[in-house]
Amino acid sequence: MKILVTGGGGFVGGYVIERLLARGYAVRSIGRSSQPQLEAQGVEVVCGDLTDAAAVSAACEGVDAVFHVAARAGVWGSWESYYQPNVIGTRNVVAACHEQGVGRLIYTSTPSVVFNGRSIRGGDESLPYGKNWLCHYAHTKAIAEAEALAANSETLKIVALRPHLIFGPGDPHLLPRVLASVQAGRLKIVGDGRSRVDVSYVGNVADAHLDAFDALAAGKGAGQAYFISQGESVEVWPWLNSILEGLGHAPLTSKIPLPVAYTVGALCEGLWKVLGRRDEPPITRFVAVELAKDHYFDISAARRDLGYLAKTPMVEALNQTILDLKKRGF
Repeated sequence: MKILVTGGGGFVGGYVIERLLARGYAVRSIGRSSQPQLEAQGVEVVCGDLTDAAAVSAACEGVDAVFHVAARAGVWGSWESYYQPNVIGTRNVVAACHEQGVGRLIYTSTPSVVFNGRSIRGGDESLPYGKNWLCHYAHTKAIAEAEALAANSETLKIVALRPHLIFGPGDPHLLPRVLASVQAGRLKIVGDGRSRVDVSYVGNVADAHLDAFDALAAGKGAGQAYFISQGESVEVWPWLNSILEGLGHAPLTSKIPLPVAYTVGALCEGLWKVLGRRDEPPITRFVAVELAKDHYFDISAARRDLGYLAKTPMVEALNQTILDLKKRGF
């Protein structure tokens, strides 16, 4: 069996590829640049942009299934910089799967597709797509997920996974950004410090992708989206402080009310637009809301339909993460 992974050179994609190789599958990866670390593992690497329909179609030739992991993440940038890779790229992947006779497509989505600016406590997949978007990432991922699931058919089975706040060894985004903000003296507890969120260890997220792949083969999950997490929400600030303390940093204690953080975020966004800056502002409205409000989800559907189980528990996940961050100089 041959499998294509988009974004195989990335964080989640790399873990998915490890598991596919362990099963003995032939794996192909498509990315915008060369991926020697994957080639060294025996992965066939194809250079191409997901916005190039012809390149995507060629990458899908001869494969049995596609894991569409690649996306433009983050909270800052132009609409087009998110719309092109996230929406057009996904359209091209779906079209290529149909053209090349691919039977299964596992799409990596995000819980941010149901963002509505309010707290979500134990929400399930019946939640509607969001509104009043505060960042293009969430908006474009919602469009892409809806279109991908709508394309599910008898010949192409499609499932979407929504892993929340992915962390673990090799993380290039979540915790490194938090630590950079801490080291710069910018990060403060937003709100009352009691917000609860879901987090997802990257190894468990990769397992969920393989679970979904198997479920589609068994006639389950097609046309559906599933929330993925550790299965136990955490208080975000004590959770972050446990990581900081494990790395030898002082815990966060200084607080800023959400209305103040939201206003500062709006001012930063306005200033960044005027200056034409492409780097992310120190805070945005979306980040302020996400840090201050609850957002955790019911993953019983993933357990039931996909057989998902968070095999790596929180304590072990944190230990492995802290050890990796130490090795990387954080």
